Amino acid sequence: MSNVSDISRLIEFVRDEYRTTDFIPLHAPKFEGNEQTYVADAIKSTFVSSVGSYVDKFEKNFAEYTGSPAAIAAVNGTAALHIALKLVGVEHNDLVITQPLTFVATCNAIAYCGAEPIFVDVCCETLGMSAAALENWLFENAELNNSNKCVEKISGRVVRACVPMHTFGHPVDIDGLLKVCKNWNISLVEDAAESLGSTYKGRHTGTFGVVGVFSFNGNKIITTGGGGMILSNMTLGARAKHLTTTAKIPHSFEYYHDEIGFNYRLPNLNAAMGCAQLEQINQFICTKRQLAMKYAEFFATSDLRFVTEPQDCRSNYWLNSVVCQDRVQRDEMLSTTNEQGVMTRPVWTLMNRLPMFKNCLRSDLPNAEFLEDRLVNLPSSVTSTVK
Repeated sequence: MSNVSDISRLIEFVRDEYRTTDFIPLHAPKFEGNEQTYVADAIKSTFVSSVGSYVDKFEKNFAEYTGSPAAIAAVNGTAALHIALKLVGVEHNDLVITQPLTFVATCNAIAYCGAEPIFVDVCCETLGMSAAALENWLFENAELNNSNKCVEKISGRVVRACVPMHTFGHPVDIDGLLKVCKNWNISLVEDAAESLGSTYKGRHTGTFGVVGVFSFNGNKIITTGGGGMILSNMTLGARAKHLTTTAKIPHSFEYYHDEIGFNYRLPNLNAAMGCAQLEQINQFICTKRQLAMKYAEFFATSDLRFVTEPQDCRSNYWLNSVVCQDRVQRDEMLSTTNEQGVMTRPVWTLMNRLPMFKNCLRSDLPNAEFLEDRLVNLPSSVTSTVK
């Protein structure tokens, strides 16, 4: 796909799939279920803020869907990740390993804790953190001290956690990352913001680490308008609920807070929408996977690599992606498609290039840099639901 005619064929293919000549967004929400009914019921109940039956129902249904012992709803995915890091003990001046190929919220949540990210390279197949890159950085730069804590050799700062992301819904190498984290006594926190419905060896993403987090922003596979979810065991789940509810001690009328807490609870109105969206998740995933297979077939004879799910995984294909030959080809595709009203986007600017994180520790990043120059996201909205 190296000329305008090839890109025109892609635009025609996308328009045929979405059956429109109008602007086609990257990922739009779809409301075909009980959203209006549930939201209207929440309004009628007058419980529209962080207390209400839909919050409880959304948490219960989400835990059941993912197979997690506990699910705690939060106001957005960034807030959920902030609390997740606090649950595993991330403190001021700690170090947290993550990937440079991620959305800025991952690193912002680390900064909210007063900690600092370390960037290790990703895998070109999964687009997520490379277990080999993680192991190599730790071997060269870290050690276990007398307290069995992982510390960076030069500064002595504690490496408290590791935050891989299931990029665009594709599961990372969980087994490899868990093994490395266990050997180095590092807590693994899954940034599963984009991977609702994705599984690794039959088990749902977000349930492997000490804590996992999801996002329900308007562009995710299901949305609550804004919102997030924290998955963990029952003990940490109770702790998460306490912290996200301003650390208030339950009482029939007294206001007593026993520590610094956060006003991070998801409003009942948003949860009502979430309940309706979650009822349709299997239909959404089915149609998104059908679209992904059509993209794969379309690109099979081109010089672009369509990104497919890793081995032993099922991806929700939140965003469909292709890897171009070079940055010139990438930019040509981005310019032409967007000019023609078909929204495409490059991958994020690498976190280590942003001014607030440019001085952070990092490994060599050849794969992340390769993908930054070449990856393009394609329209990935649910086309139609299967009845």
